[in-house]
This record gives sequence, C-alpha cells and structure tokens, in this order.
Amino acid sequence: MKATVRMARTGDRRQLARLREALWPESSAEDHAKELLGILNGKGLGTMPIAEIVAEESDGTLVGFLEAGLRSHADGCDVSRAVGYVEGWYVAESHRKRGIGRKLMAAAEDWVRTQGCLEMASDALLGNSVSELAHHALGFAVVDRCVRFRKAL
Repeated sequence: MKATVRMARTGDRRQLARLREALWPESSAEDHAKELLGILNGKGLGTMPIAEIVAEESDGTLVGFLEAGLRSHADGCDVSRAVGYVEGWYVAESHRKRGIGRKLMAAAEDWVRTQGCLEMASDALLGNSVSELAHHALGFAVVDRCVRFRKAL
C-alpha cells in the first residue's frame, strides 16, 4: 500500500493518539486524545499555530504523523522571525524506509512556509540514532548537543 500525506482531521483523533503514544509513551493514548481535541479543532496548545500532518494508507489506517508548530526562536536560527519546529515525528516501524517520513517532513515544511517561516528546526534525544540519521537525510544540520538538567526545590 502507498501512504498519502494530509492534514489531520477530527476523525483521526483516536488513531493519531495511538501514534503519539508510541512516540511519547509517558502519556497514555487517552491523554493524547484529550490534547488532540483542541489541536484538531484549531485551538492549539498555546499562542502559536500548530499542525498535525498524518500519513494514511488506502484502507484509512494512519501509519505516521508529524506535529509541526511555530516557535519564537530556536537554537541556530535567525532570532528576528518565528521558526517552524518539528514537535514530533513518527512513522510506525512496519512502514519505515518507504519515504513516508520524507513526505511528512515536506508537507510540514510547506505548511511552515505558509506561516511566513524561512527556517525549520527540530530536536532529538541524545542516542536516538534513527532520528538523527533521518534528520541528516532530509538536510538538517546539527546546531549543538545539550543535556538539560532539572532540580526540584
């Protein structure tokens, strides 16, 4: 089957929540579905726009997604304008290496351009070599490497 890429619709919420849970397992599919309710109805999570882009098989099964948003700034990017940001990018393991991630990224870049952005930024956890290779393959360059710390007071 060949996947098509499109903007997510409200009817995609349950399937998209399961894909998000696969990427971000610290939250349940139910929690993701609640968060998606606002996003898919155009309310977003904050003040900046956000887009959910999905990859769909001909039978209606969602096999990947890319969540893109705008940020006021990102490391290594021009600070004088907003930048597109890859908040999450996931393709089901059984559907990888078929160009689906590339299609999702191209659609996200198109959406970001319509928002007036000239740059796209992203991040990946240290040690996530799959993500790092995918980013490199699509023209992203490493800006820096960072470990973030937290201390409860």
